[in-house]
Amino acid sequence: MKIGVISDTHSYFHENLKLYLKDCDEVWHAGDVGDIETLEKLENFKKTRGVFGNIDNELIRREFNEILVFTIEKIKFLILHIAGKPPKYNKKALKLIGINKPDVLICGHSHILKIERDKVNNLLYINPGACGKVGFHKKKTIVRFCIEKGKIDKLEVVELS
Repeated sequence: MKIGVISDTHSYFHENLKLYLKDCDEVWHAGDVGDIETLEKLENFKKTRGVFGNIDNELIRREFNEILVFTIEKIKFLILHIAGKPPKYNKKALKLIGINKPDVLICGHSHILKIERDKVNNLLYINPGACGKVGFHKKKTIVRFCIEKGKIDKLEVVELS
């Protein structure tokens, strides 16, 4: 199963998203979608899972929850928009990590691409950066990986522009 992880689109559907996500089975959005049209473009393109972010309005919040926890091939995923970064997560993220014991934590908000093994909490931390136009980031990035035989494999960062 191939996964594309994006965040912080801020109402912008980058022209290269379809190119770089075409082979993905699912797209996971870590919040700040921006508007319902952007979400509809994603959902019309690929099966989409995600969470709402701090800028998302009521329409997005009706479609996405604040927190998403699910398991695929015995790998537990936790997605939320604002988590902080290892090892200094915010209080909400620390509580969710303690309760859910995820293997992988996916978040956004910072617009800073970061992938790190968190040895303290025994999880893989993934922040795909941002792929929208709003924010201080200079590069638009997404993350792709495969779930194969209960493991994360072929993890890669893609720069959109």
